Amino acid sequence: MRAFLASTHRSSPPGNRGGVEGGLACEATNHCPPHQPTPSPLFKGGETLPPIETRTMTAAETGVWLGPAPSVRERAATLFAGVAGIMFAGVGPLLLGALEHAGRLSAAQIGQAGTVELLTMGLAAGLTGALVGAQRLRLLTILCGALMALLNAATIYCDGWVLVAVRGVNGVPSGALIWLMTAMIVRAPRPERWAAIYLTVQTLAQFLVVATLGPWVVRPYGADGGFAVLAALGVLTVFAGFAVPRGFAPLPVAADEPSGLPAPRGLAALGGAFCFNAAILAVWIYVEPLSRQAGHPAGTADTALSLSLAAQVTGGLLATLLAGRMRWLPALLASQVVMAGLMLVFAQLPGTGMFLAASALFGGLWMFAAPLMTPFVIEADPTRRAAVLGSGAALLGCSSGPLLASLAVTDSDVRGCALLGGGVMAAAIAIVLAVHLTRRSVILTAAS
Repeated sequence: MRAFLASTHRSSPPGNRGGVEGGLACEATNHCPPHQPTPSPLFKGGETLPPIETRTMTAAETGVWLGPAPSVRERAATLFAGVAGIMFAGVGPLLLGALEHAGRLSAAQIGQAGTVELLTMGLAAGLTGALVGAQRLRLLTILCGALMALLNAATIYCDGWVLVAVRGVNGVPSGALIWLMTAMIVRAPRPERWAAIYLTVQTLAQFLVVATLGPWVVRPYGADGGFAVLAALGVLTVFAGFAVPRGFAPLPVAADEPSGLPAPRGLAALGGAFCFNAAILAVWIYVEPLSRQAGHPAGTADTALSLSLAAQVTGGLLATLLAGRMRWLPALLASQVVMAGLMLVFAQLPGTGMFLAASALFGGLWMFAAPLMTPFVIEADPTRRAAVLGSGAALLGCSSGPLLASLAVTDSDVRGCALLGGGVMAAAIAIVLAVHLTRRSVILTAAS
């Protein structure tokens, strides 16, 4: 059956608020009920903007979940599985570096292994929903956990190109678990809050695992010990699979987009998420070479990374606390503009103090702004079908950014990465503005 998700109709007020409460300006449609008055154009700064027309309120906008609300145990299990899926992104540099030191990977294969795993992770995060649907999630999680355990254990016995291939395959179950968490996020009453929680928890978890693996596992046992820990994490994910939701409610579709595919504006918003993450990683992957070229004392890059990580946790917590209390659009745009400016600061090869301060601010804004991409994508496609693909777009951006930056640097000068990152971030800002200013209304119906 198809039915309207809610019968409450209202005109969006000027300065539409962020998040999912009043901030989900929607796509244009002429399907307003006959009794509903036609809203007048919205004026801001003397310029006539596209009207935010009367729209149907979704269940999530009224403060409830789309579909049955997961229990606390189900939410916790899903969060655990999502963090397990993204864990390698944080610990990978440590373990791949240890493999290179042991002679099991070449320097080039380090980058290839990391890129391939992130690519397959992003593709799986984007395609899992379309391929397997939103049912039998317990079976999906159990299988993904078992595959992660098997593939991480197999890595212990591999080297060279075989190892690169194994890491690429491991990206598939990892990405599927990321999709699982994303699917819950987009059905939440405040997706940006849950996105911030996910990002903050995964950052803390990666920090703790890296801090533990380095001195207590990798140093005495090498990379094999680290992959054994990841295999054990896969086993724990199997047990978590028994507690995740059995399934999620179908996402709504737009009355004028019955195919259920993301709307074109939703796809454009995913392009904005791609550019945002590509810009960040294009610069961040070259933090150490930038510090070295600037002539900083030894260890400055390590300090910068530590400060950035601490700031990321702070930024994620701040985004969590402020969700629903701030307008997401000004916060997102301001963060992106400042980050683009910081990239230009990096390009100037600043002194040690400025470099450390810029790194800390960059990390904090990174994790503060990242959850705000969720309400942006939802505004572009209120059915939330594009938002489900958000993690995939972000991961593909993370894997593409370093590749793009590699084309802009030389062995003697790496400043091109910062200039490239600033340009790609400018593209992300342009997409956010263009998609937001063309927002219109839509009528959502429940998927049968």
